[in-house]
Amino acid sequence: MVNEAAYRRTRLQVNPLPCVFQSALLAQHAQCKLAQKKSLAEREGLSCSQPTAHLNCELLEQLLLERATFALQLHPKAPMTHAKVMKLQCGGLLGMREVMDAPQADVHALLVLAQERYGSLRELPWSPIVQRIAHWQVRRRAP
Repeated sequence: MVNEAAYRRTRLQVNPLPCVFQSALLAQHAQCKLAQKKSLAEREGLSCSQPTAHLNCELLEQLLLERATFALQLHPKAPMTHAKVMKLQCGGLLGMREVMDAPQADVHALLVLAQERYGSLRELPWSPIVQRIAHWQVRRRAP
């Protein structure tokens, strides 16, 4: 049995820049050329290799969360379920990919492209991105 508190402390030491979009990447709904695999206590995680890119991903996640709060029926202090995290990350990245007509879902490449086209992540066309978040569904397991 793993002591969860000790695991979390050690995880932060081993992985000081955990990938913001780790859930989407581990589920293979996106890629990122800056993500590096890290293993700890038989668990797999991802780390970001660039502090600046990590900050940009944190900003994007914050903006996705702000814009999709109503669509996902989130409550301010309630923790997000895994399904909601997946909808936010996978749907958000898919929405960005569609808005920018990007051929693949490389998170870092999407962020760079968004900043080049719109000047700021805050200026993205949020309506179609939020619609994609709201309609994204987790894949069902085969029986």
